Amino acid sequence: MGSIAEPPPEVNYSKPLGIRFIEYIKRSAISYKTHQAIVLIVTFFAYLTYHATRKTTSVVKSALDPQSPDLDLKSPFSWRRAYSHKPLESTRNSWVLGAGWAPFNGADGTALLGELDVAFLFVYAVGMFFSGHAGDRMDLRIFLTIGMVGTGLFTALFGIGYWANVHLFYYYLIVQMLAGLFQSTGWPSVVAVVGNWFGKKKRGLIMGIWNAHTSLGNITGSVVASILLKYGWGWSMVVPGLGIAFVGMVLFFFLPVSPESVGASMDDDELLSPRKEGEEVTEPLLRAKSDDKDAVGFLEAWRIPGVAPFALCLFFAKLVAYTFLYWLPFYISHTAIEGRYLSNEESGNLSTLFDVGGVVGGILAGHISDRLGARAITAASFMYCAIPALFFYRSYGHVSMTLNIILMLITGMFVNGPYALITTAVSADLGTHSSLKGNSKALATVTAIIDGTGSIGAAIGPLLTGYISTKSWSAVFTMLMGAALIAGLLLTRLVVAEVAAKIQGLRSELTRSRSPETEV
Repeated sequence: MGSIAEPPPEVNYSKPLGIRFIEYIKRSAISYKTHQAIVLIVTFFAYLTYHATRKTTSVVKSALDPQSPDLDLKSPFSWRRAYSHKPLESTRNSWVLGAGWAPFNGADGTALLGELDVAFLFVYAVGMFFSGHAGDRMDLRIFLTIGMVGTGLFTALFGIGYWANVHLFYYYLIVQMLAGLFQSTGWPSVVAVVGNWFGKKKRGLIMGIWNAHTSLGNITGSVVASILLKYGWGWSMVVPGLGIAFVGMVLFFFLPVSPESVGASMDDDELLSPRKEGEEVTEPLLRAKSDDKDAVGFLEAWRIPGVAPFALCLFFAKLVAYTFLYWLPFYISHTAIEGRYLSNEESGNLSTLFDVGGVVGGILAGHISDRLGARAITAASFMYCAIPALFFYRSYGHVSMTLNIILMLITGMFVNGPYALITTAVSADLGTHSSLKGNSKALATVTAIIDGTGSIGAAIGPLLTGYISTKSWSAVFTMLMGAALIAGLLLTRLVVAEVAAKIQGLRSELTRSRSPETEV
């Protein structure tokens, strides 16, 4: 326990107050593994609330801009026709639930809602690059707290427009853009913190399980917002906003950013349970001795081997994933399954199975990549498998409810699997790449570059879908299959390198196994 009681003088020894309180109650220091458990739990719920607040706006849209069920479903799907049909209620009655909310219940209401989505996603994507850069230069605990409280504030301000009777479009636009800016603080920071505490050996599996917060956050946001919607759409925004602010304060009091920040050491844990040869399940790859190095620059981070291919791959992977996130409930409600059209509520509930498949895909991709020791091969394989999954879901999803559910789960697994792998384990791997020579101040920047590039694709995908779907949904799925193909192809060079490394490793093992016979 000496490393906890007597930290190296060059290390900034400042434990969060919550950790100090726990140790005071226990009257003993918290073990390294307990710190790891705290990190996983706190960051899990932190990013779950990030996604929950992000998902609420898609639910609130039904109150701001009520849809008419009387659409010509037999003709090719028309984005403008479907989204421009508005109720005839007057603006002065817009406070009544179901009557819409000016200015979103006008002739161009849905186009305005689309502009809110695009503005949010583009600010989020651009902010991601700056957030990663800032995160490597700040205390991530404070940085995350500011981001979560800020996200809660502007999410709540959007809902306050309900009671304040605000009908100015630019109010909601500015609030959404600022919410997107604060949302961008989340992902680079939580990945950097988890990467500080967990080594590379089983990082894929650990982060695959941990990354379930994304899908569970989407489901939580949908359920909470839907339940509160009947009391007034403002509650659907304010309550999740207060929720993320509360979790942000919990994070401030309990999150240990790195082993060095709390003076934690693995020495005692290793005495109780020695590690096997070559095992580094819990050992962080970053050490305190690197803290005196300068943070990695933006362009320097781009030059880290593997960053550019994975970032571009994620651009197309998130294009596919976010198109489903924003459009799947609407697509289901306008596609006859067994000859019957589902209600908006039924469609929303059914669409959550895509996220369930995503949880399985993230865990499976992480586990496979750990066993193979090949992130690129795993990610590319999942993207290639997503192509037939998309084709079969579009072609046969309408045949029966059972087949629709099965195909949706499979599609969610293959679409979200590589997305989860790249944004977690791959980002952490590259942020601790050997070319950095132990510099710990790169993880958030690398994560921001990869996910920021992906987030641009996340903004473009739903936008393109709105225009391409005016021809047919088949054209949309063709676009998604093409994006999945490109995502896989972008990793070709890395896949070849990993295959070559595997072959070389097998040859080396064969050589070693034969060498004793030769000597005899």
